[in-house]
Amino acid sequence: MKLTEFLQAELDREVERSRSALEQMPEGKYDWKPHEKSMILGYLANMVATIPAWIGLQITDAELDVAPAPGESKLEHKRLDTSTELIAALDKSAAGARAAFEKTTDEHLMTNWRLLARGQVVMEAPRYQMIQDTFNHWAHHRGQMTVYLRLLGAKVPALYGPSADDNQFR
Repeated sequence: MKLTEFLQAELDREVERSRSALEQMPEGKYDWKPHEKSMILGYLANMVATIPAWIGLQITDAELDVAPAPGESKLEHKRLDTSTELIAALDKSAAGARAAFEKTTDEHLMTNWRLLARGQVVMEAPRYQMIQDTFNHWAHHRGQMTVYLRLLGAKVPALYGPSADDNQFR
């Protein structure tokens, strides 16, 4: 199996897991957070919906600055208040990542990619490794989101196995 095929299959699995979590986003809770040091639920859900866009950038661009100068971000930051808006954003960001995978090669995924913060390199590694880290980062934030869902009394979907609310294996 090619590396591009392996990573695209992983993308497809993680998109469906994210969709299951985003479907449970309670309305009117965008600004809710469980602790003063926690990020707000709406921002967290937005990240779960749009992280696939990072994968597209890791394939098509040489680098990404996660703390760019004002007006220079390559990522769209838009308030998404409902599960419908979040799922639409997930579908859009996943479509962009899939399109990038279709246009790339395993050889390209072996080339280095850089993550910047305020113009300074904070990480540099082969693209396929950075993409794998992005999948892990995505799963981490989706896990945080499911804790928030539990605390709000919303259903927690089965993601990697059954939950107390959903006994399916996925």
